[in-house]
Amino acid sequence: MFDEKIMEFELAGRTLKVSTGKIARQSGGAIVIQYGDTVLLSTVNRSKEPRKGIDFFPLTVDYIEKFYSTGKFPGGFNKREGRPSTNATLVARLIDRPIRPMFPDGFNYDVHIVNTVFSYDEKNTPDYLGIIGSSLALMISDIPFLGPVAGVTVGYKNGEFILNPTPQELEESELDLSVAGSKDAVNMVEAGARELDEETMLKAIMFAHDNIKKICEFQEKFAEAYGKEKIDFVKEEVLDLVKSFIDEKGTEKLRAAVLTLGKKAREEAVDTLEESLLEEFVNLNYPEVPEEELPEDIIGEFKKYYHDLMKKLVREVILYNKFRVDGRSTTEIRPLDAQVSVLPVPHGSALFTRGETQSLATTTLGTKDDEQLIDDLDKEYYKKFYLHYNFPPYSVGETGRMGSPGRRELGHGSLAERALRYVIPSEEDFPYTIRVVSEITESNGSSSQASICGGSLSLMDAGVPIKEHVAGIAMGLIKEGEEFTVLTDIMGLEDHLGDMDFKVAGTKSGITALQMDIKITGITEEIMRIALNQALVARLQILELMNNTISSPAEFKPSVPRIKQLTIPKDKIAILIGPSGKNIKGIIEKTGATIDIDDNGLVSVFSKDVNSLEETLKLIDSYVREVEYNEVYEGRVVSIMKFGAFMEILPGKEGLLHISEISKERVENIEDVLQVGDTFKVRVISMEGGKISLSKKKV
Repeated sequence: MFDEKIMEFELAGRTLKVSTGKIARQSGGAIVIQYGDTVLLSTVNRSKEPRKGIDFFPLTVDYIEKFYSTGKFPGGFNKREGRPSTNATLVARLIDRPIRPMFPDGFNYDVHIVNTVFSYDEKNTPDYLGIIGSSLALMISDIPFLGPVAGVTVGYKNGEFILNPTPQELEESELDLSVAGSKDAVNMVEAGARELDEETMLKAIMFAHDNIKKICEFQEKFAEAYGKEKIDFVKEEVLDLVKSFIDEKGTEKLRAAVLTLGKKAREEAVDTLEESLLEEFVNLNYPEVPEEELPEDIIGEFKKYYHDLMKKLVREVILYNKFRVDGRSTTEIRPLDAQVSVLPVPHGSALFTRGETQSLATTTLGTKDDEQLIDDLDKEYYKKFYLHYNFPPYSVGETGRMGSPGRRELGHGSLAERALRYVIPSEEDFPYTIRVVSEITESNGSSSQASICGGSLSLMDAGVPIKEHVAGIAMGLIKEGEEFTVLTDIMGLEDHLGDMDFKVAGTKSGITALQMDIKITGITEEIMRIALNQALVARLQILELMNNTISSPAEFKPSVPRIKQLTIPKDKIAILIGPSGKNIKGIIEKTGATIDIDDNGLVSVFSKDVNSLEETLKLIDSYVREVEYNEVYEGRVVSIMKFGAFMEILPGKEGLLHISEISKERVENIEDVLQVGDTFKVRVISMEGGKISLSKKKV
């Protein structure tokens, strides 16, 4: 019934098995990829006809996590997988980024790639398998594709690189690196690192690429044996009528427009010129034809070629004149400004501005109850540090709908969180839950890196004892043939019209996060080395400004909640809690504090008031303390006998105050001097046989 084709390949000591012809046979290309006991289905399909009048490639990449793949039930009421988790969204982006540049220029068919996790062994992660499976599905389909591409992950421990480490190995690794590329070059990098130096990072990337080459050769063999014939595709040429008019009438004017200083002024100059040229073109060539009756797509072609010419002119001035449209040199950072404590109530706040990109970052400190629950294919766990990134439309002076975060916002937030994660103190050193929010209030390139800088400043302003500041910078690339120029601190136009967005974040000691996306098929080791070195120089310059603004954790603001942790003996946990929680509830009602007790006896006390915190700690201490000989306690009379009074000196701990120990003078009738409920200090004078004897006169 099935004509299944199977091929295997040894990778990092494990067998990578790919097959086609058994599952999803109606797809344009379908690959089942298995590595260990992790199984992923990658499918690819295209529309029957190309889209007309668009200037982008309509590619959609989905990554679907199925909880049955790990033998788990989905959380929530419906018990059915819903919207993709943040992790699934980030993996979809990870697959999309190396695949997208590998299609012919002008290919405008809708292409849909779906990666579905069928089985996950919690050792071999499906992310890089999605890159390999998607590439191979494209290779065997009829869709023109400039691949293959492949992806791997790399860890680093004890001076050795680890290929495709397990999640457990990554926990002990100094590096968590994902790399994708073709046989010839690297085209995607994503990394988090424990302050790794630039040279080691570059070696790790090249180690990854050496293995990517082998996987690409394996894909070529499979596709050669089982692939379909590709459809014919020829890029549509621009009408000579449009091209000659814009070249002649618009080139010099457009060159002047793109050199206008200021983002808004430049955009207005470019847009105004476009409208003027288009009106002149229509009046010259179609003077009697109403706009709605113009030849199909003529306006779209005009706008596309105008944009292409603008791209060419900007790239030429950078590549050959080493001059940027805002007047900077290729290695110059835009003007910087950093301020802290810009908001009165938030626990920490900072405003970081680089040119026309600005992040208003805040830090909020909370308790264990504020930790974020993560429930995906890996084990369920809680995060004590997380960062949220918001990109409202007003940041670029536009209108738009405000809603839940999209892929871009989740991706940028994840990158910034990863960059800062490595300097966050341990829970033992700083038991707070930490939330950083970056509101992008202005944007003209690399707002994720501004979020890292602003986030670092706000953390220190909140009093978080981070190891040191983290700064981020984005590098760009203009490449034509063998000629190339690497740009420091790219703005939006250079990102849009350039060939690379290479983001590097770290401390003065090393890299903590890295992300590279390119629009060409790949870049060389030489380009990456230059980009890393230029990024280091820029990062140190930004860190100097940040340290001049705030160089050590500030004092807690009055609004910051206070947390204190103490450890009590395990056999005291039940005493502290009391029957049906009576004791702990009583403390909470009296002081208003929040108390968390774990099974190991770690007690975390959270209070918004220092006095309340101290009172809570005293009450907890009173329940868990042992009575000590010769110590003085504040006791309370609980019952009176003829021979003396029983007094509670600690919760649940009573002793006898004999009538002879009440006063230096003789007491005939105890009720003449004591009443139930009286409180006063007494000293422990005996603990023989487990019985506690007290004295008032010996205090």
